[in-house]
Amino acid sequence: MTAAVVAVDVGGTTVKASVVDDRGLPRHHRTAPSAGGTDTVAVVRSLVESLRGAAVADGLDVLAAGVVTPGLVDAETGRVAYASNLGWRDLDLRAALEGPLGLPVSVGHDVRAAGRAERHLGAARGADDFVLLQLGTGIAAAVVTGGALVSGAGSAAGEAGHMPVYPDGEPCPCGKRGCLEAYAAGAAVLRRYLAAGGAEVNTARGVVARLGADPVADRVWGEAVTALAFGVSTLTMLLDPALVVLGGGLALAGDALLEPVERAMADLLVWRDAPPIRLSTLGTAAGQWGAALEAFALTPHAGCVESWTRPATPVA
Repeated sequence: MTAAVVAVDVGGTTVKASVVDDRGLPRHHRTAPSAGGTDTVAVVRSLVESLRGAAVADGLDVLAAGVVTPGLVDAETGRVAYASNLGWRDLDLRAALEGPLGLPVSVGHDVRAAGRAERHLGAARGADDFVLLQLGTGIAAAVVTGGALVSGAGSAAGEAGHMPVYPDGEPCPCGKRGCLEAYAAGAAVLRRYLAAGGAEVNTARGVVARLGADPVADRVWGEAVTALAFGVSTLTMLLDPALVVLGGGLALAGDALLEPVERAMADLLVWRDAPPIRLSTLGTAAGQWGAALEAFALTPHAGCVESWTRPATPVA
């Protein structure tokens, strides 16, 4: 039988799971709504069991599962100290999954896993010093320095969304004011646009679609990309990355995001060149690809990932 793993990306609203075989090919996919609290753990178990059944019927041998989540995640112990969007606090996620599933389970941070995937398969392939900024409902970063992913003393490295960019600015859900996430996250772009009297749209993508024809959209988006440039310039001065990758759902805006950030960076970094800024090539599936890489590391087929190339078909 062909070896495979199940890769799971747990989000605040949706859980995405896929079977990936040892050639790096996605074979089956399932999604389900996050249920909140420990019920979300049951959702993860159900998805893994369903996908394992589909994989066996397809001649695949599922050897492990990789699960990535937001929050304060300790990959060594498999514990999630805190994940506000999921309602988790001090949850031994690995133990909650391994016993019922009868499979080894890797547990990791969603954005750090996405950074691993971008380095191995995506826009940062082969880079030893880069930052991935994942721009979704919130904002977080994966920092790779000297080839190593930085997790921090308390597994909390990468909370770039809560660096201040506008002192005494708008309130952030974290309790502070003026955070990058309060201006440049997808949820913030939509919230600020509607609060300013913008047309009725349901997503940040809808705001982007109105650029050039709607002064409110232009203003809110301009403030978002300026805030993002402040954040990227700070990370650049602190870390001196060879590359910055913009990922997550907001990066689907493409050149509408990339070009104004590049212009603003050129103005902010007066005495040094800005690092190249690229859009993610893995998109919103980067976390799942990272989960697959981490899951295969638990199996006798860990070396198979070295032969994987950039996925022609996204996981999700």
